[in-house]
Amino acid sequence: YLLDNPDVVRGKSVLDLGSGCGATAIAAKMSGASRILANDIDPLAGMAITLNCELNQLNPFPILIQNILNLEQDKWDLIVLGDMFYDENLADSLHQWLKNCFWTYGTQILIGDPGRPQFSEHSIQHHLHKVVEYSLPEPTRQENNGLTTSTVWDFQP
Repeated sequence: YLLDNPDVVRGKSVLDLGSGCGATAIAAKMSGASRILANDIDPLAGMAITLNCELNQLNPFPILIQNILNLEQDKWDLIVLGDMFYDENLADSLHQWLKNCFWTYGTQILIGDPGRPQFSEHSIQHHLHKVVEYSLPEPTRQENNGLTTSTVWDFQP
């Protein structure tokens, strides 16, 4: 979505929450984000992000391997996160933290999700507006128990 719509990130500060391999942070960098922080609690994610920056011939951006939900909130123009509502306690914490970011700083928040039941049934659904839906490639469908699409949501509490 970010590569298809670079104006969403161009010149903005972007937090990629739950970065995993860093694909979204890399897309933000390639689309002209001015400041990026990739965040994941898994140290292997930090290594993967660094390697993926090298593979994409990008200078590495800061990576925080710590639970950012436990830290003082920083101001971001945009927070992006994907497929993080797989656990009820985490989902509730994320929902509250994202609401605080939105109301304190006016942060735009984009959430990607392949339609997992934990997300579809969470109360955050009342605050989401569908931006776009993508069909997942066949190999991804097979690896993800029949999930066929992924949706980008705009969070507006």
